[in-house]
Amino acid sequence: MTTNTPSNKVQDLKSKLIDAGVKFLLPSYVDMHGASKSKMVPIEHFDRMMSGSELCTGAALDGVPQIISDEEVAAHPDPESCHILPWQRNVAWFASDLWCEGKEFEPCSRNILKRVLADAAGMGYGINLGFEAEFFVFRDDENDECLPVSTRENLSKPAYDVPRLLENLPWLGELVDAMNELGWDVYSLDHEDGVGQFEIDFAYADTLVTTDRFVFFRRLADEIARKHGAFATFMPKPFGDFAGSGAHYNLSIRDLETGRNLCEPENGIDPRNCDMAEIGYQFIAGVLRHLPAISAVIGPTVNSYKRLILKGSTSGFTWAPVFQCYGDNNRTNTIRIPMGGGRVELRAVDPMCNPYLGAALVIAAGLEGIRENLDPGEPHLENMYEKTPEELEAMGVKTLPRTLGEALDAFEADSLGKQVFGEKMFDAWLDFKRSEWLSYLNHVSDWERKRYLRFF
Repeated sequence: MTTNTPSNKVQDLKSKLIDAGVKFLLPSYVDMHGASKSKMVPIEHFDRMMSGSELCTGAALDGVPQIISDEEVAAHPDPESCHILPWQRNVAWFASDLWCEGKEFEPCSRNILKRVLADAAGMGYGINLGFEAEFFVFRDDENDECLPVSTRENLSKPAYDVPRLLENLPWLGELVDAMNELGWDVYSLDHEDGVGQFEIDFAYADTLVTTDRFVFFRRLADEIARKHGAFATFMPKPFGDFAGSGAHYNLSIRDLETGRNLCEPENGIDPRNCDMAEIGYQFIAGVLRHLPAISAVIGPTVNSYKRLILKGSTSGFTWAPVFQCYGDNNRTNTIRIPMGGGRVELRAVDPMCNPYLGAALVIAAGLEGIRENLDPGEPHLENMYEKTPEELEAMGVKTLPRTLGEALDAFEADSLGKQVFGEKMFDAWLDFKRSEWLSYLNHVSDWERKRYLRFF
């Protein structure tokens, strides 16, 4: 009789892939942006691949901090993460950890997250995570201009629009079918506030599972959109006059022994009336303490901060988070406890983030709040968008960083970033992002030419 050992599980997986007609394997890891990178391996070399046979030069990639003379990093696939590509069924994808010199490579994004999750486990906690995946889908016209995939007349308020949702159901339905085939349990989808903008919500899972899925989702959504003559973009703010795309983190803390959600108040009693247990408030307090630095990682682009504004949408308020505060179901807080409680929603995250690095920093901050028994203060239940600067100052509520440059300053000044990322990734990530910000500052835009070229 065979036993259900890890080795047997891996061989069972190999047999299933062969039976499914898989011919090629992608032991995929990510660069600093969270984009998949890989070599391709024929299925005949499955065993070698699972032992870390596939090497790459980190110096050739953004944010895999190596120099050319360093030993290559090796991809070590996680068999639990395997997905057969729904759009190309002879290929299977694996989320992988990077190793170097016979041990885990410290600056690997997935390894960074796993270290934080191990810290949580040492405290007796598992962390569940759900994403709210928002994105735009565009098509190129005959002049190579990007247009929303919807061909209907633009509306001033297209959110939840049924005709646009039905018009796009051929590709949306295929995407949902693919996600459900992978076991992700899609439970909601809609047309969002921007023309050609969509949201798909799927079941939460352990943080490592969900972050692997989000990396895969960006590839999946784009590939299926391309089958229908379009493409998916995860740029947070493609249009100045519509709300941008978020990728809200929804987090809860589970007891590793019982599986119980520790964020749910015992006996339903919460003196702050947000349906949250004290440990959840402590977690929120830790995130609030480090929120400016966290912003640089969960909003990692120049464009991210064009989403995080109070007004500027044709439908009025942008619905984007702008204040360093928390509250109940009230969407004018950056940290929200949704109706029903028992989870923490961080609304400043956008879909350009590296989900491993973003989750690692947020969870590390939350764990600090638990360890130090921090108090986030009273929740804000009122409309924070309508507060004057004087009222916000009196309440001690500050705004999020207004630009990538401000966020990078906060990230550099906060010791949590180096503690979580490790020195090599901290330096590589910050250097790359500083260069990106400087490149933006040096760029002469159409807006500048229109405003200044014939000024006098």
